[in-house]
Amino acid sequence: MREKVRNFWGRVRPTAGAWVHWTVLAALTGVVCGAAGSAFSHAITLVTAWRGQHPWLLFCMPLAGLAIVWLYQVCGMENDSGTNQIIASVRSGQRPPLRLAPLIFIGSVLTHLTGGSAGREGAALQIGGSLACQVGQRLHLGERQMNVEVMCGMSGLFAALFGTPLTATVFAMEVVSVGIVHYSAFFPCLLTALVSTGVTVLLGVEGEHYTLSAIPTLEAASLAQIGVLGVGCALLAITFCVVVHQTGHWYAHTFPNPYLRAVVGGVLVVAISLLEGSGDYNGAGGHIIALAVDAGTVHVPWAFALKLLLTALTLGAGYRGGEIVPTFFVGATFGCAVAPLLGVDPGFGAAVCMIALFCGVVNCPLASIFLSVELFGSEGLLFFALACALSYLLSGKFSLYSSQKIVYSKLEPRFIDEHAH
Repeated sequence: MREKVRNFWGRVRPTAGAWVHWTVLAALTGVVCGAAGSAFSHAITLVTAWRGQHPWLLFCMPLAGLAIVWLYQVCGMENDSGTNQIIASVRSGQRPPLRLAPLIFIGSVLTHLTGGSAGREGAALQIGGSLACQVGQRLHLGERQMNVEVMCGMSGLFAALFGTPLTATVFAMEVVSVGIVHYSAFFPCLLTALVSTGVTVLLGVEGEHYTLSAIPTLEAASLAQIGVLGVGCALLAITFCVVVHQTGHWYAHTFPNPYLRAVVGGVLVVAISLLEGSGDYNGAGGHIIALAVDAGTVHVPWAFALKLLLTALTLGAGYRGGEIVPTFFVGATFGCAVAPLLGVDPGFGAAVCMIALFCGVVNCPLASIFLSVELFGSEGLLFFALACALSYLLSGKFSLYSSQKIVYSKLEPRFIDEHAH
């Protein structure tokens, strides 16, 4: 009997030890990420309100670009690749330094303050990965545990900003290697995201939620309509990735000096913003997303193209932020404009395309489907799943993140790199 107990304990002890280890570590990381995410969210909200009250701040964008470039050079981070560095660190073992967190925080705040077209998730992933890495280093984690800890930081900050803990968890597990889900990080990332979300609620940060007024009946015709939207989102995802990457390459080739690059980018964004006149495309544009989804309204049919252009010009010039909220904007306004042509309610089309475009540019189908549930509820789940499936398949090898690695083929059951798994 004693021998059986000893054998049983020998089998369960590693699992029990890992559970205790990650419960403590994930909870600690969640508190750190929740506090940092709350501070970042409040800062972005505050400077966005300031920009609305003082439109002249738009003219300060070139100055903000100079300040961002100078800060990164002074801190020895002029070659920082942003979110790509965090994603690559999970595979490479190269850890993001602590100074990355305040740098991306300040850089993103300056970008939003002066009207740059950028989101928040890029900053979230970088802040989360950097802070989690510091926690892990102080606790002397091994390389594999450190990889999971960085993923915990990514999920914690993502959840803090968007209020979508399940999406944040699965996104961190999926985004590193396309086709491979890091299930070993499931519990740590989920607990981190839940704790982080709880902290942000206590600190007054509200998550993103939308209301769908018209969900079609599940039938062949409606599935075909959503399928067409999914194909359209795949093509738009390819366009989005190509435009963003090629704009960055154009800036680097044409203006090798980063200071000049920031000034030129700022001037271009200011000029286009003045010509357009509404100010809808400066900042993240969350109010336009809400208008498209909740009210089924878009001011001009080409709003998605304008947002894509300004986002590429902003981020390619070296301003800081992220691409995901602009992706939501582009997808929602595209769907709102195109859906009525197919006989689909514009608000529902906006919601579907918002999720499907996100899926196409980040190659995370499971996270995208969970995002649809956390943002819109589960009633239209099959429509969202169909659009995501088509967008994921047809977007091919394109991605917003150049460090993201497609490990498992989208077309057939095989590993692309036999050593990656």
